[in-house]
Amino acid sequence: MDYTHILLASHGTPGACAAENATFKLCQPGHTIHHLIVVPDFWKGMLGDDWLNNAITQIRYGKYIEGQLEKEIQIDINRVSSTAEAQNITYHYEILLGNPADCVVKVANSSHFDLVVIGSPRAKKQEGLKSRMHCETLIRGLTIPLLVIPNA
Repeated sequence: MDYTHILLASHGTPGACAAENATFKLCQPGHTIHHLIVVPDFWKGMLGDDWLNNAITQIRYGKYIEGQLEKEIQIDINRVSSTAEAQNITYHYEILLGNPADCVVKVANSSHFDLVVIGSPRAKKQEGLKSRMHCETLIRGLTIPLLVIPNA
């Protein structure tokens, strides 16, 4: 099949980078990638109020966390957009805060995508945050094909 408009859910982890690489292999010049970056909603409550003892320190810490997330997201956007530009692929991105699977379903069903591409979960022994994508939510909610790329 020729997938010309792909929704790529990616956020810089090794599994997500594998999904990015696979997406670029599927695309040809003139195709479109819509890069969805979901910030899991558990970050919303990261104020450090369990160990920070006053409101000003909590606010500063919250702004620091937001700044770090913004930097990491911008790195991901720059990496994917530069590859897309080099391959003459149209690139768009969208950032949402929420449950990752729910956000993917919402975006996928709100436009005319041909395919959704995601990376597989991290291996148990691999370091890093284990923010799980609930595949059952995707399978039940998507009306288009889903491609899950194994984490290399």
